[in-house]
Amino acid sequence: MQLILNTYGASLRRKDKMFQVKAGERKFLMSPRKVQTIWLATGVVLSTDAIRLALEHHVDIALLDKHGQPYGRFWHNRLGSTNLLRRRLLEIAETEDGVALAAEWTQTKIGHQAGLLRELARTRTDRTESLEATAERLDKMADIVAGLRGAAVDELRGSLMGLEGVAGREYFAGLSLALPERFRFQGRSRSPAKDEFNCLLNYAYGVLYSLVERGCLLSGLDPCIGLMHTDNYNTPSLVYDLIELFRVHAERVVVNLFAARKVRQELFDQVDGGFRLNAEGRALLLGSLNDHLDQSKQHGRRRLKVRDTIVYECQRLAGRLIRGLDSEVEVDMNVFDLAAQLKIPEASSAGERTPSADEAAPPGPDRATHRAQLEDGDVKDPEAVTDTETENLPAIEPEA
Repeated sequence: MQLILNTYGASLRRKDKMFQVKAGERKFLMSPRKVQTIWLATGVVLSTDAIRLALEHHVDIALLDKHGQPYGRFWHNRLGSTNLLRRRLLEIAETEDGVALAAEWTQTKIGHQAGLLRELARTRTDRTESLEATAERLDKMADIVAGLRGAAVDELRGSLMGLEGVAGREYFAGLSLALPERFRFQGRSRSPAKDEFNCLLNYAYGVLYSLVERGCLLSGLDPCIGLMHTDNYNTPSLVYDLIELFRVHAERVVVNLFAARKVRQELFDQVDGGFRLNAEGRALLLGSLNDHLDQSKQHGRRRLKVRDTIVYECQRLAGRLIRGLDSEVEVDMNVFDLAAQLKIPEASSAGERTPSADEAAPPGPDRATHRAQLEDGDVKDPEAVTDTETENLPAIEPEA
C-alpha cells in the first residue's frame, strides 16, 4: 500500500503502534505493516515519532516538491551489501561487462518506446503508418546499441547517450502525434513544463524516481554510483540509469489520460513560462499512476505488480553484480542483504572489524512481513489516502 498525503495542512503522526492521518476534519489510523512507501507533498506536517515508526517497519518516507520531484527521504542508516556492491559497480565500469550492462539498459528503454508506439498505432488507425514507421526506426537504433562494444563505459558513454537522445526525439514526436490535436507538443520541456503533456509526465517521472531510489536502497545498491550517468556530487546517478527501464509506465499512464479525455485546463495552474499541476491534477495523475503500478504482469518467470518489478530489477542487478552478469538465479524478494545470504565477506580496512550478517542487515519487519507488504498493495486516492474513508476530504490550498 502506498500512503500519499497531498492535501495542504494534512498531518501524519503516531498513536501507539499506528500511523494517525489527519486531513481537514477527517482523522483515522493505519497500520505500518500495510504500508510500503509514504509520499508527502508540500504543506504536510510530519512528526518524528511517525518517522521512527516508519523506519522500524522498513517503510520509507519520500518528500515530493510541487513538480513531483523527490527532494529528500527518510530511511534507516544500516544498508546491507552496500560497500561490496559499490566496489563491484565501480569495477565493472572499467570492463566490457560494464559496457554490456549499459547497452542492455539503453536497448531495453528503446525497445519499450517502440512497443508503446506500436500499441498506440493499433488504436489510431488514421496514424498507424506514421507510428509504425517511427517504431521501426527505433528498432534499428536498438539494434545498433546491441552491437556496440568497448573496453570501458567511458569509451562509449557519448555514443550510447547520443543514440538514446535521437531515439527519444523520435519517440516523443510519435507520442505527440498520438494525442488529440489540441494537446500536441514540441519535444520535452521541464521546470516549468511548456505544455500539459510534459507537466503531467514530469510529475509522474518524479514519483518513479522515488520508487527506483527505494528499490536501490532495499537492494543494498548505492543510488549515487551509476554507469551511464556520471557521478557528480550529490547526484543519484544509478537512479538515473535504472529509471530508464521503467519510464514507459509513466508515459503509458499519461497518454491514456489524454485518450480517455480526462485532461482539462482546470487541472493546471499557469506559472511563468509554463504549467504546474494543481491539487486536482495531482489527484487525477497519482490515482491513475498508482492504479497502473498495482496491475499484475508477467515479469520473467514470475507474476508481479508493476511497482514490484522495480524492486525485482534492483535486486536482480545486485545479484548479477555479486554472482556475475550472466547469472540467472531467481530473485528472492525477501532477502535484503545478498552478500550476507551468500556469505561473501565485506573487505575492511586495517584494524576494522567486518560486521556480521545480523549487524549488516537493515532493521525492519521479518521476511514474511516484507513479503506481505510487497503483495498487499491497495493503492489509495492521492488526495484522500483511502477511497472510502476520506473521499470527501477538502483540498486546502495555501493562501496567496
